[in-house]
Amino acid sequence: MSKEIKFGTDGWRAIIGKDFNLRNVEAVAQAIVDYLKLDTRYKRLDTKVAVGYDTRKLSAEAARRISGVLAGNKIKVILSDRPLPTQAISYTVRSRRCAAGIMVTASHNSARFNGIKIKGAFGGPLESGITDKIERFIFKHKPVKISIHQARKSSLLEVADLVCGYLKFLKSYLDMRLLKKGRLKVLVDSMHGTADSYIARVLKDTPCKVTTIHKDRDPSFGGIKPEPILPCLREAASLIRRRRFDVGLACDGDADRIAAFDSRGRFINPQQVISLLLLHLLRHRKLKGAVVKTIAGTALLERIAKKYKLKIYETPIGFKHISRLMQKKDILIGGEEAGGIGFKNYLPERDGILAGLLLLEMLLAENKSIEALLEEREKEFGRCFYLRKDLQCSPQDKDKVKAKLANLRKRKSFLRIKINKVKDYDGLKFYLAGGSWVLFRLSGTEPLLRIYAESDSLVKTRSLITEGARVLSLRAPKGRDNLKKGLLRRYRSSQ
Repeated sequence: MSKEIKFGTDGWRAIIGKDFNLRNVEAVAQAIVDYLKLDTRYKRLDTKVAVGYDTRKLSAEAARRISGVLAGNKIKVILSDRPLPTQAISYTVRSRRCAAGIMVTASHNSARFNGIKIKGAFGGPLESGITDKIERFIFKHKPVKISIHQARKSSLLEVADLVCGYLKFLKSYLDMRLLKKGRLKVLVDSMHGTADSYIARVLKDTPCKVTTIHKDRDPSFGGIKPEPILPCLREAASLIRRRRFDVGLACDGDADRIAAFDSRGRFINPQQVISLLLLHLLRHRKLKGAVVKTIAGTALLERIAKKYKLKIYETPIGFKHISRLMQKKDILIGGEEAGGIGFKNYLPERDGILAGLLLLEMLLAENKSIEALLEEREKEFGRCFYLRKDLQCSPQDKDKVKAKLANLRKRKSFLRIKINKVKDYDGLKFYLAGGSWVLFRLSGTEPLLRIYAESDSLVKTRSLITEGARVLSLRAPKGRDNLKKGLLRRYRSSQ
């Protein structure tokens, strides 16, 4: 197995020019080919693979190199003619009966990273067992490749518009009649990623007025990490306050995650979005099914599921675990802490664009502001203050951090609050007396340790995270601390 290339929680990611280079990209492509040739499930298919890419540096060229390796191995390729959302590749895989999909993206990582996500024939992320098998083939065989020109000439390569079909499918899921009755004023921050102006395009024939910022392609993402968290969305928050939008939406770099703002520019974290969308599916769409949350997910989902007598599943972090359940069980909604959400009767895949549009659909169905909906939900299901803090943890520090977490595991209390229960199947999570909790987890995609916490008080949640950082003696990356005092003051004053 290559020491350079390792698939994490959501694909392979590496620094451009270092481990992410065209040699390694071709090696991954050949490994995928080697796996497909051995997997008997794909022998029943006319083996073809969909290939897409995001707006990052080297993404388009990497997609062409991958296509050249696939074609060199006599596998037909459908290559996107432009950068596109990751979920559009998942849709193409399923609608065109592909054996797999390959997306060149580093999702929400900073501009110095790029990577590869692999999608299965079902239209969702591959589980770890399969990516582990693909890893074993990396550098086992020299890539067999031909040029894009040769691939086209031999009819092994089709360069196609993969966006229009995806948008048509997305619109078929929405209640367009309801959306055509609305007059919402919406701000969308595409964060220079593949969300482009697609929300505005879907709502083009409706009375809704959509303003999209950062829709231009910028491989540096304007110097800001394309992750829909408050520190990366300050411009959007300011615009909403100054220009009086009804709601704000933001997608990450490859558009499969969502975050939102209310009309006063207050950040609505993805956990709040997931809980609102669950209520929308239940109350307005009249759908039923189980709920899936990750170990880092909000307790709100459990409270809602209990009231509506829905089964709830908990998984490790990573949408691949949610996707696997969506293929086997009757799942109504599945959400991860970072804003990736999947829906019943759709793909077993997260879709930030769809999630944002469903949120608008809910506002029109209720004929209420998002502030009013959040207030009603709080009265019905209680207050939940959810925060996350990212701490630097280099590969060299991982063993020390793991040792500190092992010692932390022995505790009977945390912040002088009794620990009622502990889970350690993905990180270390303490369930505390009074209903609060705190989770420590090393990231599977970045050199970070993340601390998550939730309680019925912002001060208490902040204290849990501050204590966790103190115990581990780690510091926040420069410009990345989403618990800065100024942000907390603004958040507290808005409550």
